[in-house]
Amino acid sequence: MQLCGDEYSLKKIIHIDMDAFYASVEQREKPDLIGRPVIVAWPSKRSVVCAASYEARSFGIRSAMPASRAKKLCPEGIFVPPQFHLYRQISNEVKLVYRRYTDLIEPLSLDEAYLDVTKNKLEIPSATEIAQRIKTEIKQITDLNASAGVGPNKFIAKIASDWNKPNGICVVKPKDVLRFISPLPVRKIPGIGPATEASLKTRHIHIVSELACISEAQLVSWYGKFGKRLFNLARGIDLSPVNINRVRKSLSCETTFEQDKTLAQIESEVLPLTEKIWNQLSSKNLEANTFHLKLKTHDFRNTTRSKTSPKPVRSLEELKVLVQHLLYKSRLPKNLRYRLVGIGASNFIQPSIGGDQPRLL
Repeated sequence: MQLCGDEYSLKKIIHIDMDAFYASVEQREKPDLIGRPVIVAWPSKRSVVCAASYEARSFGIRSAMPASRAKKLCPEGIFVPPQFHLYRQISNEVKLVYRRYTDLIEPLSLDEAYLDVTKNKLEIPSATEIAQRIKTEIKQITDLNASAGVGPNKFIAKIASDWNKPNGICVVKPKDVLRFISPLPVRKIPGIGPATEASLKTRHIHIVSELACISEAQLVSWYGKFGKRLFNLARGIDLSPVNINRVRKSLSCETTFEQDKTLAQIESEVLPLTEKIWNQLSSKNLEANTFHLKLKTHDFRNTTRSKTSPKPVRSLEELKVLVQHLLYKSRLPKNLRYRLVGIGASNFIQPSIGGDQPRLL
């Protein structure tokens, strides 16, 4: 099986991922929290987890989990409210480390980014050496650990960065790509969610090597344009460049109820979704002017409402008021029952922080 051409094999991509970033920052700020199960979440019964330390993760706690469930899983967990202003500040410090080596940086959020070091500022031939230097400098400057993945493309580098966490580094050379990805579960491929994973399993496709045996025409017939990307990724091929101008157009999250609910009953479901959207905006260093409320009725009809503010929404409390307005002041039928509610954000700007204008997404 052939991977690609010379352009593919010559790329040197690093994916840097800060380890348990928000929780690690809180442990750094309060040394008495080191070694203890720290859960970053607002002190609210309906709050959701923003992040968890590795000690808390050992109890099964994950981000976006309801804080109430995290409390049950880990009664001794220490809940601390997020400090996004501090996380942004540290993220900018880390970004300055990246810029010593390359300007080809594609941040994905406050705590992770792709770097193209094929041609780097210090003319260091080894991407592995650059990744190790970056990890060392981040530790020296922030006293925080980062993990790194090094590979011939973004897809491989991202998977590799998760391989030896925490505080690890994993290097996948072009000649080792197929051996590296072949035994992985298909869920490791970006874009494969629960529905696509279930669909592939019905076709007896569980790992990447099994997916690689399917023709491009067959995958396209099953999944449309995404089928072509699946065909390439299953072979370790990802020609997408490190995009320094990547702009996200919208964010959204939703929940489907086990039983249909009235408008009044939905109110309790909206608060955690509001927090989740706010967490996403904060972690990606975005501010939004427009917010959307989506409702799906019991008979699968969609209803949407939106509101655009003249200025970006800049606090969680302000966002809660706006969402309440959408829920109660948009003339929604109160006699209907709904099976789904969702909240979305769009019309983004990226605020300037400390004179820098990071394109963090």
